[in-house]
Amino acid sequence: MNVRNTPGTALVNDKTEKVIYTPPEGEQLLRDKLANWEQYLHNAEEIDPLIRMAIAHYQFEAIHPFADGNGRTGRVLNLLFLVEQDLLNLPVLYLSRYIIQNKAAYYQLLLDVTQSSDWEHWLLYILEGVKDTARWTTAKISAIRDLLDRTAESIKRDAPRIYSRDLVEAIFVQPYCRIGDLVDAGIGQRQSVSQYLKTLCEIKILEERKSGREKLFINPALLEVLTDRR
Repeated sequence: MNVRNTPGTALVNDKTEKVIYTPPEGEQLLRDKLANWEQYLHNAEEIDPLIRMAIAHYQFEAIHPFADGNGRTGRVLNLLFLVEQDLLNLPVLYLSRYIIQNKAAYYQLLLDVTQSSDWEHWLLYILEGVKDTARWTTAKISAIRDLLDRTAESIKRDAPRIYSRDLVEAIFVQPYCRIGDLVDAGIGQRQSVSQYLKTLCEIKILEERKSGREKLFINPALLEVLTDRR
């Protein structure tokens, strides 16, 4: 996406259609503000990274540099910043869940910073979101690990001839796999892998579905864990 270069952008209340915020306009001005935003992220090292992330998130959303996708982009940038700061090894902190569940407060607190410089409540909101999401993510990872171990035991019991830890882990990379995915993972040749997947369907670990000309092998238990938003 390119930086906005057309005038007339405004953020509107969905219910009242009232304009609640008009972001800055002019491509050069937006680029200057983005440069300032970037410098703050990387140079204000005396400020705790979580506080810096929260402040920079407000700044990015206030700049509103793109015609669309600013919220999603801003949330992705939060994760990448935490990875860069060595607070995460991988971008697995799904802050979008917390923000979407508390959307009204999110928009109101952004506006409060703009209108009255109420930074305290905005910072507390983001810090609470990080804490809540970290706990939820830790529980989710634990649930996936427990499911993987239970699945391994089921395969050992019901299909010992095909069991290997590598096979079990391969079907947990994502909630579905293809024959080619397991071949690429070094589990076996195509014919052997096809038989492994057929056996896993027979013992109800996987479910076979067709997508066009492709066969997909769904891991329904993993899919259920991943889609449970509790």
